[in-house]
Amino acid sequence: MNILSNLLAQKTQPKPAKKQRRGIEIKSPREIEIMRQSAKIVATVLKEISEMVKPGMTTADLDAYAEKRIREMDATPSFKGYHGFTGSICASINNEVVHGIPNPKKVIRTGDVLKVDTGAFYQGFHGDSCITIAVGEVTPDAAKLIRVAEESLFKGIEQVKAGAYLLDLAGAIEDHVKANGFSVVEEFTGHGVGRNLHEEPSVFNFRTREMPNVKLRAGMTLAIEPILNAGSKHTKILSDRWTAVTVDNSLSAQFEHTVLVTETGYEILTDRTKV
Repeated sequence: MNILSNLLAQKTQPKPAKKQRRGIEIKSPREIEIMRQSAKIVATVLKEISEMVKPGMTTADLDAYAEKRIREMDATPSFKGYHGFTGSICASINNEVVHGIPNPKKVIRTGDVLKVDTGAFYQGFHGDSCITIAVGEVTPDAAKLIRVAEESLFKGIEQVKAGAYLLDLAGAIEDHVKANGFSVVEEFTGHGVGRNLHEEPSVFNFRTREMPNVKLRAGMTLAIEPILNAGSKHTKILSDRWTAVTVDNSLSAQFEHTVLVTETGYEILTDRTKV
């Protein structure tokens, strides 16, 4: 697959070659407890944004709110300044797939499919999560895309436990997406998360032999994040060198959770229902 070199610095990891694999960190109980806190901050901010967003606001309004709240909870925004990114959130609307830069001129409108992705760095560890918000009344097709995107995330999470493999997650996600008539974006994957915003392994959302099929171990922390397009799976990068859009102008939706692998299953660290 043709990956533009500037993607290497960006938020959601582009698909790496096998030789790029590095060590996978297993978190200690103390480190996991800190990650619970960083993830809770992220979950809190995203829940609040989902409840406050309305037509007429700008993506810059949401970004300012997110930064303020993250700092109020004694954390720093993971994204701001990351390889030069200017926002505390990625705000991507409609055909924008990932990495939308907050902009005071980008007005949110009724019917928009809005992706909000953010991270918080707290006491040395990151939390990372993304939601897709239906702004006001959206079309039935857009509503289905959003629903299936969230369902596909949980289809993947349900496969998580010590001894499972990344292809177990990827296959569950891909099957659900394709059964509903949508496509999985392959240029971007999930990732390990912890001391660094992006760690090994790459958590892919489709069946492939091009990336290591890692066996999961208790103590691994993963950012699982399927991205779905209503049309073609392919994307392109705009002139701002960050924003990825669908090549056919179709809608895109994404959900992401930071997930802890346990011996018997998983713990969703960025669970918004618990904040």
